[in-house]
Amino acid sequence: MENTYKEIKLFPYDNLFPQIDKSVFLASGAKIIGDVKIAKNSSVWYNTVIRGDVNYVKIGEKSNIQDNSMLHVTNGKFPLNIGNKITVGHNVTLHGCTLEDLCLIGMGAVILDGALVKKNSLVAAGSVVKQGFIVPEGKLVAGVPAKVVRDLTEDEILEFERSAERYFKYTEITVSSLKKHNYQVEW
Repeated sequence: MENTYKEIKLFPYDNLFPQIDKSVFLASGAKIIGDVKIAKNSSVWYNTVIRGDVNYVKIGEKSNIQDNSMLHVTNGKFPLNIGNKITVGHNVTLHGCTLEDLCLIGMGAVILDGALVKKNSLVAAGSVVKQGFIVPEGKLVAGVPAKVVRDLTEDEILEFERSAERYFKYTEITVSSLKKHNYQVEW
């Protein structure tokens, strides 16, 4: 028996409609609105909302946006730019900020308008990166508000790529599992 459930995940905003590469996995409950572009082999997990209504959102290749995250922008002022091989943990809020390649954003973190997270950086779980703050390359920031805590080790930096690759594999396993149990996979 085929388990068919048609779920709407992509929504227009005015004349703007999400542009999602065909390789991107959108889990159940994901809602993507307006001017959003997601590059190949990325994933958006359960119950995440990405609103590109009053500015644009761009997500690079092999990035993963985990469960219950909220991504939004500021009208005409701050778009949201997410680089390649980014891991965004569960329940993260990203608002009008920029994440360069190979970063990890810990669970429950909040990154606000105009903030910049440089390449190979880590925002600790539960941290709040205030407006306009720059997280330097290769650093760990933590706290409320987030402050630079220390340099990251070489192994910690290598973990960012491993995390992106793991989530790419999780996507493959999830899609395969759904198909194995006769779920029609479409987005």
